[in-house]
Amino acid sequence: MSSAVQTPRTDSAPPALMEFAAVTKQYGKGEGAVLALAGADFRIIEGEFVAIMGPSGSGKSTAMNILGCLDVPTGGSYLFKGIDVGDLTRQQRARLRHYYLGFVFQGFNLLARTNAAENVELPLIYRGMGHKERRQRAMAALELVGLTKWWDHTPAELSGGQQQRVAIARAMVTEPSVLLADEPTGNLDTQRSKEIMELLCRLNRERGLSIAMVTHEHDIAAYAARTIHFRDGLVHEDIVH
Repeated sequence: MSSAVQTPRTDSAPPALMEFAAVTKQYGKGEGAVLALAGADFRIIEGEFVAIMGPSGSGKSTAMNILGCLDVPTGGSYLFKGIDVGDLTRQQRARLRHYYLGFVFQGFNLLARTNAAENVELPLIYRGMGHKERRQRAMAALELVGLTKWWDHTPAELSGGQQQRVAIARAMVTEPSVLLADEPTGNLDTQRSKEIMELLCRLNRERGLSIAMVTHEHDIAAYAARTIHFRDGLVHEDIVH
């Protein structure tokens, strides 16, 4: 790993929640092959808030897809809680996503004709949870993000910042080990971006939620305690703020 600043590794270091060990990812074959990751190494400890940055084509989005168990390495290993995700079946990876990971995207990805509470309930429907318990947990998640009063509003009746809060509540309703946020403020103005980042910081600080966030904005990355910079498929810098 080429790195200006690296996170130290010692025998007394806490075990990694997520770890890339010489991870490579190749798309295509032959002359058309593209090496998106070229042997990336990094660790994320439980409770960390990490920003992931890099120019287009640097490998950061591919790394995020692998962290989210949406893809697997071509070579090397991605370990989640010590388990090599590459050895899991597609069904096992899906279960890992449903029970351990929460996702927040730039585009909110809310169902347009469904109110806030029903949007938040969706992951619990996939778990087969009954309506009463789903609604109780959805309302608790909406309270966590300050939107209890807007539970019956559809996305069209909410601001962009409120829609992203609903998306965060939806990610949190399953009580995940990790929140994976892909450009969570990309569609928001400066004030709404600040509100969302302060919410993520509070979740990290008060609930011990581990967060990995892709962003291209340095002022947004500054909210994290650590920033990993990708370049040419490798970790170029790993900086603790």
